[in-house]
Amino acid sequence: MKNKKIVFSLLLAGFLFTACENGLDDTPISQSIKDNAYTSGDQIEAALTGVYESFQGNDYYVWDHVLFSDVRSDNHYAGGDNPEVFQIEAINVETANSRVLNAWGAIFNAIAKANVVLEQTPNVTQQITEERREQIMGEAYFLRAYHYYTLVRLFGGVPIFTAPVNSADPSVTRRPRSTAEEVYAQIIEDLETAALMLPDTYGDDASVNKARATKGAAYALLAKAYAQKPNPDYGQVISYANMVLTSPAGYNLMGSYAELFDGSHYNNIESILEVQYLGGNEGSWGPQMHLPPSISGDTWRKFVTPSHDLVDAFDSEGDDIRKNATILFEEVSWIDEYWGNASGSSVPFAYKWKNAMGWASSDHIYLLRLSDIILLKAEAHNALGDIASAETEVNKVRQRVNLPVLTAAQTASTAVMKQVILKERRLELAQEAHRWDDLVRNGVVVEVMNAVDDIDLRDDQPVDYNMDEHEIFLPIPQQEISRNPNLEQNPGYN
Repeated sequence: MKNKKIVFSLLLAGFLFTACENGLDDTPISQSIKDNAYTSGDQIEAALTGVYESFQGNDYYVWDHVLFSDVRSDNHYAGGDNPEVFQIEAINVETANSRVLNAWGAIFNAIAKANVVLEQTPNVTQQITEERREQIMGEAYFLRAYHYYTLVRLFGGVPIFTAPVNSADPSVTRRPRSTAEEVYAQIIEDLETAALMLPDTYGDDASVNKARATKGAAYALLAKAYAQKPNPDYGQVISYANMVLTSPAGYNLMGSYAELFDGSHYNNIESILEVQYLGGNEGSWGPQMHLPPSISGDTWRKFVTPSHDLVDAFDSEGDDIRKNATILFEEVSWIDEYWGNASGSSVPFAYKWKNAMGWASSDHIYLLRLSDIILLKAEAHNALGDIASAETEVNKVRQRVNLPVLTAAQTASTAVMKQVILKERRLELAQEAHRWDDLVRNGVVVEVMNAVDDIDLRDDQPVDYNMDEHEIFLPIPQQEISRNPNLEQNPGYN
């Protein structure tokens, strides 16, 4: 995915999409698109690369996705020293939080880029085959769906844009929010279209097949969308999960869980889609924020500290393999309010990204991987009352990390199995930005967060998250509401 075309794509992105960076209603994305339409395959390929670059070029997919899922949940504390990240941990996010504003703007910017590719690709006449034209369209449909899937999980219903905004007319730019159901319907429509256009693979190069949208990626995201939407369709979850599991792409669980995250086995057989950081000028700054001084080479307090609750969850299951791949303890010079109110305390660090490399890490981010889909399939079977099939899927994941198969007590009822699967997903996917969505999807997020038993060691007082139902979704950024009076704030936020 990363190649010489990236330079051209960034120039195009700067030219075409500046308006979207500062809000949806400032100016048209680019009226000049109409006057300078893409004519060659190289040009549209560069524009498509610019859409993929959205995964690497904005804070949300680099780092904030972990904040809004793992830190907002019972998996991690904020760590660090950033008041806006403390808001996320405390589930007390203000409408002026700049990280929320960045997520909104950056993700809509990526959707705008995808819309330009979808509009312009049919008009390209030079240096393109019909096969490649269809693939490009499929990739753009997938990418638009992925970004809308991100938005609807963060905010609930959002405005839907399926074409470039080429007018400054407020009736065009100031769109109201669609409902969450309508957004999911658009996501599913885009993914079903993408699946018809995309190949199973692009050849034998795994660094290409895991970097670009494929049929398997579309099927995986369809399974997730059908599970996460307000009215889940578990039959469709199972159907699309099976399409991933039987894909000619040959997805399978890695033999070693630790190798998934050691930095040397990316683009592996379990990966469906991942962000391809190469290091250096094409590296990620995210790992430097998490890793301990012995690895990062600096001495400041790090962010995204694993919680007591997460560590206890690993220990209660005897899950040393996944714990050791996910968490690293180290003595630190700073004072941590949860793990030791004194210098020299042993503190856990988020460890799935293992190479800081001076703010230019080559550690990849898994956007979609197979174990997530297997456990989602188990969840759907259980929801439909088929405990035996759910048990089979869960045991596949457990046996990979040398845990015993589920007991009769763990499979005694669908209610018990629901908790077993939720815990299995927690241990398997910690620090991969799934926990909050898992709690929401299972209808237990308020209950779980208000039952967390954390003690602030600075005053030995329990931490009261006092979560309310309305805090399932983030607030719509106040800056966006000020620009677009047709946007209604999520209930419960001022």
